[in-house]
Amino acid sequence: MKITRVRSIMTAPDGITLVVVKVETDQDGLYGLGCATFTQRPTLVAKAVDDYLDPLLRGRDPANIEDLWRMMYVNSYWRNGPVLNNAISGVDMALWDIKGKLAGMPVYQLIGGKCREAAMVYRHADGRDKEEVLENVIKYQEQGALAVRCQLGGYGGRVKDIREATALPSKDAPQATHRGGGLERQDSAFPGAYYNPDAYARSIPPLFEHVRAKLGFELFLLHDIHERLAPIDAIRMAKALEPYRLFFLEDVFAPDQIEWFRRLREQSATPIAMGELHTNPLEWKPLIAEQLIDFIRAHISAMGGFTPAKKLAALCESFGVRTAWHGPGDVSPIGHAANLHLDLASPNFGIQEVINFGEPLFEVFPGTPELRGGYLWANELPGWGVDLDEAAAAKYPPVPKVVEWTQSRWPDGTLWTP
Repeated sequence: MKITRVRSIMTAPDGITLVVVKVETDQDGLYGLGCATFTQRPTLVAKAVDDYLDPLLRGRDPANIEDLWRMMYVNSYWRNGPVLNNAISGVDMALWDIKGKLAGMPVYQLIGGKCREAAMVYRHADGRDKEEVLENVIKYQEQGALAVRCQLGGYGGRVKDIREATALPSKDAPQATHRGGGLERQDSAFPGAYYNPDAYARSIPPLFEHVRAKLGFELFLLHDIHERLAPIDAIRMAKALEPYRLFFLEDVFAPDQIEWFRRLREQSATPIAMGELHTNPLEWKPLIAEQLIDFIRAHISAMGGFTPAKKLAALCESFGVRTAWHGPGDVSPIGHAANLHLDLASPNFGIQEVINFGEPLFEVFPGTPELRGGYLWANELPGWGVDLDEAAAAKYPPVPKVVEWTQSRWPDGTLWTP
């Protein structure tokens, strides 16, 4: 069996550009699909796949996943960046999809089988004030949710961006967290998505006090700082949130601030999740080996795909760290399926982030995992169990645009990590 073609496919069913890789073989009708979504720079990933990985891989045996992964990894000489990692991921996941189809098994069966029937997920609730956040948390609870992430004005507390339509999942906001309402101060030298870190930091402990006072402690609650605070202020927030027993506090610091995780561990027992921006093993190894985090939050395609992710899960198991793979709107249903298959097969699974899968996603990606109650369920089809309808995908072409929400600034104009 040989690889005959590797190509990228871009589509935006929910308004978020997704990049999918299709690996075709010389066996009639046998192909694999993988997620390569780097939605902030999608065309660069597509070019890496079409111009470099396609000619590199044609004629090779798709069964040799480990060898092909390492070849793609070192072939560019420079490595561990998000563009090439995502390109590699698309191929890597597609090769696992092919192997599952050949075996007639879901991928989770190829790596040891199930440890659980389905994966517990957390949902996203936002609002313009703590009362609206509570209302939205209750709506999820009534739907059977077991865990809810609570934000107040998205990332950094930009409450003015929140509307009723964006405080819960919708077509316009599949993640239910508004990332930013456009650039401000455009007539100045420093236009950006401004937010006030002090006001944001002061608003969060009262939010959780309000929610816990109304709902008690039976529901798991989470929060995402998203690197929006100075490190010492993030530590202060982690300490202040201890009485509310968060399932975890996410992205307390930027990936290059490893030393601050050591300071935090000395002072707070709030569980910590980290990893969605990680692209290099040197970013996660010390956090795991020193047990500075409780949950690994890696974006599987950004770290190079399913092959390195299953190794990372095993490493985490040795140090008592649980998995909580990144699962936002800029992960394709194929990527969500890869997350889910690891969730099902990993004994150290913790929780899974998930979006509201809109009808266009089910149209373009038949077999998309199903959300029922507080769990995400996989089907029993071979491979990932998710296909791609290319005709339907073509109905939702991506619209290139400048990314605005990452141009985050403090009130004085200082550019800060988004």
